[in-house]
Amino acid sequence: MTTQPSSDPNTVVPNCYRHPGRETYVRCQRCERPICPDCMREASVGFQCPECVAEGNRGMRQAQSVFGGRAVVTPRVTWALLVLNVLAYFAETVRTDWVLANFTMNSFAVAYDGEWWRLITGAFLHMPLGGGGWALTHIVFNMWALYAIGPELERRLGSARFLALYLLAALGGSVAVYLFGIAAVGASGAIYGMFGALFVLGRKLGYNVQGVLWLIGINAVITFVIPGISWQGHLGGLIAGSLVAAVFAFAPARSRDAVQWGGCAAMLVVLVALVLALPPFAVQAELGIYG
Repeated sequence: MTTQPSSDPNTVVPNCYRHPGRETYVRCQRCERPICPDCMREASVGFQCPECVAEGNRGMRQAQSVFGGRAVVTPRVTWALLVLNVLAYFAETVRTDWVLANFTMNSFAVAYDGEWWRLITGAFLHMPLGGGGWALTHIVFNMWALYAIGPELERRLGSARFLALYLLAALGGSVAVYLFGIAAVGASGAIYGMFGALFVLGRKLGYNVQGVLWLIGINAVITFVIPGISWQGHLGGLIAGSLVAAVFAFAPARSRDAVQWGGCAAMLVVLVALVLALPPFAVQAELGIYG
């Protein structure tokens, strides 16, 4: 509702309820409190005050992604992961020996020195410049895959679920590397987890997933043809990512959140238990294997 100025000089001019001293003749459509231009929020008819707009939004159902997370317009988690990987590579380039010595996924350091952070930090490092003829290709391929697949998965799952999938797949790859007693760097465990998730979610939605199978197959061949690539990290990430995606895809609608997050927690417990319960099969902790 709005009111017009009165020609009567004795009429009291209303002031904005949030900004005393600001004269206004505009009132909120819902509560009819006077509001100044800074407090006006355009509504279907007239204007509303900030409190009424907030109250109305609380009663609205939030848009959701296909598998239960909040709808995603801008895939911020994907961009954040890209930035983190690039910054880690920059740090690795500037102080190569120190970064690799302290943050590589090194089975010996995890098992006998208790440096658990390596299970995650190793997934944000890549082959350093000078580490081989295809050193730069390592991070370029992984980041291209994240750029190409990440936004689609994040929009399907929601940002929080996508982040959980990425980190659990990365951890799955690191745990496989740990069990085989090697040292490795690379985001490929997480990338292969995304490949597996793309296949599982595609099947759930009834899409043709032959292209995803070809993608996985071609990368599997590359894994075994090019020396120095950690097939263990790729396999561990693929299994972990596929299992997490299956939980997200097939959780019953009535208890979707509980089942999905419970499944993520269960996967985390299993991966941590494997590290706690099993020593590396054979310690060969020399950097030179890349994921």
